[in-house]
Amino acid sequence: MTSDLRGAWTRVEKKRSHRLRNTILMLVGVSGVVAVVVPQSRAWLMSRLGGLGIGGGYRPRTLEAAIEVEAPVSTVYNQWTQFEEFPQFMEGVEAVQQLDATRLHWVATIAGKRAEWDAKILEQHLNRQISWISEDGRKTRGTVTFEPLGHSRTLVRLSMSYQAEGAREAVGSAAGLDSRRVERDLESFKQFLEARGAETGAWQGDISAGKTH
Repeated sequence: MTSDLRGAWTRVEKKRSHRLRNTILMLVGVSGVVAVVVPQSRAWLMSRLGGLGIGGGYRPRTLEAAIEVEAPVSTVYNQWTQFEEFPQFMEGVEAVQQLDATRLHWVATIAGKRAEWDAKILEQHLNRQISWISEDGRKTRGTVTFEPLGHSRTLVRLSMSYQAEGAREAVGSAAGLDSRRVERDLESFKQFLEARGAETGAWQGDISAGKTH
């Protein structure tokens, strides 16, 4: 290939590269997320942009985390049933009011905005599981499970999903900020309980399909 042909080919490739770069920067600028895109990550970028509402609404976010707590499963479960204690170890949670055996009123700050909503406990089984869903306000649901790892150690698994409201929350989720927040909450719960050495209270009832038994 002659030097003239090589020079012409180089100029064509540069133009293509610049067009691709500008297109990517435009898309990323809409979402507010900075990313370096290579062919292998194209699907990743498109999934994030779709989740941010480009071409559609905001999709539900699912967050999962787990932690081992140095306490018997009964102690860990009992402490988790004390919902009004959540503000002591959950970031951004201002208050949780237990309205009755199956209903909770939440007040929290999320993405810099104060929000209130009611949640209903759907399933609550002794030393095993608690599941809930929001009744109004924020669209949230979650499940926490408790697995004994011997006599004095418990594995806590938390899975939560919520509908992002606005680009700020959606971008935060895409950046993994919410996952880190859930992990910090579990770590704070672990420290709170292990420092006390005992639960602050207990509720031994059973709930199935949103009804107490």
